[in-house]
Amino acid sequence: MNTSTRRGFLGFVSASAAGLLPARAKAASVAADAGPACILTPQAEEGPFYSDPKLVRSDIAEGRPGVPLTLRLRVIEAGACTAIHDARVDVWHCDAKGLYSAFPGQSDAHNVDATGKTFLRGTQMTDGAGWATFNTIYPGWYDGRTTHIHFKVFLGDRTVLTGQTFLPDALNEFIYANVPDYGGRARQRMVINANDHVIERSDPEHRAFCAVKEERERYVATLTLGVDRRAEATVGRAGPPPGPPPGAMGGPMFERPIKDRLAALVPGWKRDR
Repeated sequence: MNTSTRRGFLGFVSASAAGLLPARAKAASVAADAGPACILTPQAEEGPFYSDPKLVRSDIAEGRPGVPLTLRLRVIEAGACTAIHDARVDVWHCDAKGLYSAFPGQSDAHNVDATGKTFLRGTQMTDGAGWATFNTIYPGWYDGRTTHIHFKVFLGDRTVLTGQTFLPDALNEFIYANVPDYGGRARQRMVINANDHVIERSDPEHRAFCAVKEERERYVATLTLGVDRRAEATVGRAGPPPGPPPGAMGGPMFERPIKDRLAALVPGWKRDR
């Protein structure tokens, strides 16, 4: 997406997506930005696609096509609400077509090998205010899961938090339906935030949902991560763990039917309006 096209699109999607979101949802986003959450961020499964390429960098897109996104994660101590500096933060997520770097057997047809690739992965150390920032693209989706970004937080040699963060589904739906980089999929996206098994099991209170705002050239997603310094979990596997590729996991077994897709995508929406 060239600069002029991207600028025009972002202006268009900002106005259109904003029209989809009710005032109640916007107020919740503002509240999320108003101050840090001093409670523990829920742990969530690491998933089968973590690897540690030891890439300390803030720009992780590597030229992958998609809508520009800046992800800002702030690490604080739960309870005390104090910023934690020099915490290591790893992030990783799929590209616009649902592909992860470093793994074979991907795509809707399971025929793409991304072994040896490092796109959309990176590590940052938090600054004095606890912030780690990554410039990336808006993630796509794959069968069995809603839109998400993985993260891990390390203090020294200990993993104190492994989790996933989620994005507003009305915005997800708009981007996937209108931006060519995300289109041309073999089937419709069936798993959304409302029926994702990880959210249902690990984050039913939506504590790990990003606050998203629109800027001139990109979206900016922010989330405060409350961690426990006393956590005793050690660093996990250094190499890629075994597991099925995107599209092979999930599928019908994880798809709780959605009766009213629009009501599930837009908080507060009711059909009788």
